[in-house]
Amino acid sequence: MALLLGAALLGLHFLASAFSQMPLTPMKLRYYHYAADYLDPYFSQNWMLFAPDPLSDNRGILARAMCSDGSTTGFYDVTTRYVEKAQESRFFPSRMSRLVTGNVQQLNGGDPVLARLRESEKEKKKPELPLTPYEKTSQKEAVRFLSRYSLSQIPRTCGGRPEKIQIRMYIQQLPPWSKRHDPKADDKVDVQDMDWLKVAEL
Repeated sequence: MALLLGAALLGLHFLASAFSQMPLTPMKLRYYHYAADYLDPYFSQNWMLFAPDPLSDNRGILARAMCSDGSTTGFYDVTTRYVEKAQESRFFPSRMSRLVTGNVQQLNGGDPVLARLRESEKEKKKPELPLTPYEKTSQKEAVRFLSRYSLSQIPRTCGGRPEKIQIRMYIQQLPPWSKRHDPKADDKVDVQDMDWLKVAEL
């Protein structure tokens, strides 16, 4: 019986993984959030390593706190430390970095088909497609999670009782491989500041 139950659970896992990678269809638009809720952040799939257009940027999260007197701290990098730890241990890497990178991808990843469609509309100078209800909910959940996570990572501030927290997502666009030896090829960094969230409501 236990073997049968284990096989059924394993089958459901592979079914959810396959469903998350299928092309965009009405069924996927309607039920994708169920698969995403199960897969994120530990089992999310990302095939960009094998894609014709692999990742060419670094993404991460900075966070700062606001005290009850209105003063704010500087931004603290909550991403780099765990990425470096994962890179130092190739055989048994810590998966803590996935907590951040998975949610950063959730913030601006979206469906690749919709992303290409929006990019195409932007190039044609047409009105951009609005976010779907699922995308809005997904982004809101990602911001709340990253804010809670950042609270546990930033150094002790405001006497240990910060009132609000704000996260900043950064995307560092790396020079193309063909210009890797060109000293004039600079990185381009884009940042997006999220709204301040009250710590008591997280």
